[in-house]
Amino acid sequence: MNQTVLDARIAEAAALRYTPAGLPAIDLRLEHESDTLEAGQRRQVKVEIRAVAFGTDAETLAVQAIGSGFRFTGFLAAPRHGKHPVLHIQSFQQVE
Repeated sequence: MNQTVLDARIAEAAALRYTPAGLPAIDLRLEHESDTLEAGQRRQVKVEIRAVAFGTDAETLAVQAIGSGFRFTGFLAAPRHGKHPVLHIQSFQQVE
């Protein structure tokens, strides 16, 4: 199973674009920061991840303010010529 749920804020958003098939798309950079337990020790976690959304999700995210926080749900995939995973956003909801 390839499902990712991540609470993150929008750190950067490219301009809304359209795929060759005419589907709206947006590329984002998300930032996450939290505390968790690992092997019984407290650990501070910080991560940046690239993300992409299509369709109405892309149109909605295109008008959100930088710094807005959301719970993103989607899957991880590598771009055609890249090594680093990209979160493909399938749904999201605002979090505080």
